[in-house]
Amino acid sequence: MARPHFPRRSVGAVAILVPDYQEAIEYFVGTLGFTLVEDTRLSEEKRWVLVSPGSGTSLLLAKAKGERQRAAIGNQSGGRVFLFLTTDDFWRDYRTYMSRGVEFQEAPRHEEYGMVAVFADRYGNRWDLIERHAR
Repeated sequence: MARPHFPRRSVGAVAILVPDYQEAIEYFVGTLGFTLVEDTRLSEEKRWVLVSPGSGTSLLLAKAKGERQRAAIGNQSGGRVFLFLTTDDFWRDYRTYMSRGVEFQEAPRHEEYGMVAVFADRYGNRWDLIERHAR
C-alpha cells in the first residue's frame, strides 16, 4: 500500500498567552534577546506579534482575553516545561540571562542529550535552556 505524500511541514509559531503586548515584547526582546519579527495591528484590541530566538519556530504573543485565558497565563502546560530553547553556547546564554534577572529554577546539569537548566519566564512558563551534544 502506498504511503500518502505530504508536503514538507514545520510548526511556524506557537501561541503564548501574555497579559500585555508591549510588556511581553520588552521581555522577550530585551531580556531573552529574541527578535521582533512582526507587530501588525489586527483590530483595536488585537495584534499579530511574532518574536523569534533567531531560527526555528516563532512565538506568537497572544494577549489573553477573558478570565479563562488570563488564568492560563504562565501555566499553559500545567506546570511542566513548556518550551525548549536550544543554544550553541549554554554558558554564554545562562550567564547573560542570569545578569538580566531571569529566574533559573535549578542549577545547570549535564544530561545524556546535553547541558540544560530550567528557567521561568516573566509569566511563570517553564523553559529548558539546552545546548545539545553533537551526535
